[in-house]
Amino acid sequence: MLAAQPVETAQQRDARMKWWREARFGMFVHYGLYAIPAGQWDDKTWERGGMEWIQRRADVPADVYARRLLPQFKPKQGFADKWAKLAKEAGCKYVVFTDKHHEGFALHDSDVTNFDAKDVTGRDLCREMVEAVRRQGLRVGMYYSLWDWHHPDAYAGAGTNNPPCQTMEGREPARYLDFLNSQVEEIVTRYGRLDVLWFDYSSQEYQGQAWRANELMALARRHQPGIIINNRLYRSPEAGWFDDHHLEPFDSRYGDFCTPEQRIPPTGVPGVDWETCMTINTTWGYSKFDHAWKSVQVLIRNLVDIASKGGNYLLNVGPMADGTVPPEIVERMEVIGRWMAVNGESVYGTVAGPFAGLTWGRCTMKRAGDGTTLYLHVFDWPADGKLVVPGLRTKVDAARLLVNDVTLNVTESDSELVVHVPSDAPDVDDSVIALKIEGEPRISQRKTDLFRPVRRYGGCCHGKVYYQQESIVVFRCGVVERGRLRLGVLATGCGPAGRDNRAERRAHEVVARGPLRSFLSLGSVRRAGGDVQGRADRRDR
Repeated sequence: MLAAQPVETAQQRDARMKWWREARFGMFVHYGLYAIPAGQWDDKTWERGGMEWIQRRADVPADVYARRLLPQFKPKQGFADKWAKLAKEAGCKYVVFTDKHHEGFALHDSDVTNFDAKDVTGRDLCREMVEAVRRQGLRVGMYYSLWDWHHPDAYAGAGTNNPPCQTMEGREPARYLDFLNSQVEEIVTRYGRLDVLWFDYSSQEYQGQAWRANELMALARRHQPGIIINNRLYRSPEAGWFDDHHLEPFDSRYGDFCTPEQRIPPTGVPGVDWETCMTINTTWGYSKFDHAWKSVQVLIRNLVDIASKGGNYLLNVGPMADGTVPPEIVERMEVIGRWMAVNGESVYGTVAGPFAGLTWGRCTMKRAGDGTTLYLHVFDWPADGKLVVPGLRTKVDAARLLVNDVTLNVTESDSELVVHVPSDAPDVDDSVIALKIEGEPRISQRKTDLFRPVRRYGGCCHGKVYYQQESIVVFRCGVVERGRLRLGVLATGCGPAGRDNRAERRAHEVVARGPLRSFLSLGSVRRAGGDVQGRADRRDR
């Protein structure tokens, strides 16, 4: 599987990626025919999960799906302007919308099919959305599904995500690939500058040249030299997409950024551009049954967590059939926008913070001239009025609260820095302190920062924390070669003695989904020569 050869220097790539890296926050929009059934097909209903997959969930033949839904597709006038305005008010810097999802219905005016919005409504909805987003001064991206449940020659059957009623019998995939290529050419040539092209997605069986990936990427870059393309034309470690839990260095010939979905990686990786896409409830497309809304606090802290690791947050909106955004989403986006209006400088243009872990929150960082600003995002406000910043050994010039610009006093020692804060948190979701320091931050990590002891069935194990969730702790204990984990790999620790082994099993599942070949349960670990080493019994997956 060969990827297209790079045609730019590292400096040219950095220049092309600059706006995207600084944006940090974007809005995803899933809109199509699937918004009409909204989670119900005949007497079947679904309360959770992607309603944009309802054709597969209900196993509906393509002709039945089109015949029932096309007459009902009537987006109201001006819907796109409301989407764009909402994105702007929320503090998003770019919008990515679905031009064609797996159902195969295109929102752009296509010459190669009549299964598109123009033929159904008389309107080029793609153009309406592109122009609305640009009027708000935002960057614009298009999502395009590689799968197609409507086209008679698209891949189907084993290894695909198609409805079970579809098979490969009588299909000529070469004809579909010509169609796919033509539609991609339409969207990159007819709507002016396109900032992001978001392909979705490859399976192990169908990836890379199964989609004529080289041709697609070359086509897009020929017409849109500044375009940024995700890595979902491929599904391999070399392309940076093995699973959604871990980030690894990957060859940029396969795409410009990684796309963990519905998950925030435990850490960022220097040199790896990534973007977590996530829903506000559990579905991408609109559902009238899914009311599992994330709180504003969770959404804000997700944004900050991602930025603190050097990533972008692409937060999804699923409009109703007529294009109206559900009020629950509008309310949350507006509150995020108010928070961003005060604290946006701590997100936009920042890079990953320098700390291995902070018990009270997160840290983002911004360089300017000879100085650096550390933005301390405090989730858990200290009851004693003393915010401890462990290991910072760089001179602090000033500290202030962003919410009211109040100056804060700071005391320093060799092992830690203490910021003296008011008794009450200014913002229960995330209070931000701007810490201006001289030059680059110098962090002296204490042993307890690097090696966090965890009780395991009456004993202890130590290691560098790689993944942590509740009682599950996964430690990196392997050797890294060329940016890839090669040896012996992880240890796990779980709850106190006497507790059942559910946490250990969960940690084992985490390991099994990753790019690992074995599972190590460490009894003891020691640090020697800069590498984490240990002795353990091996359990093959």
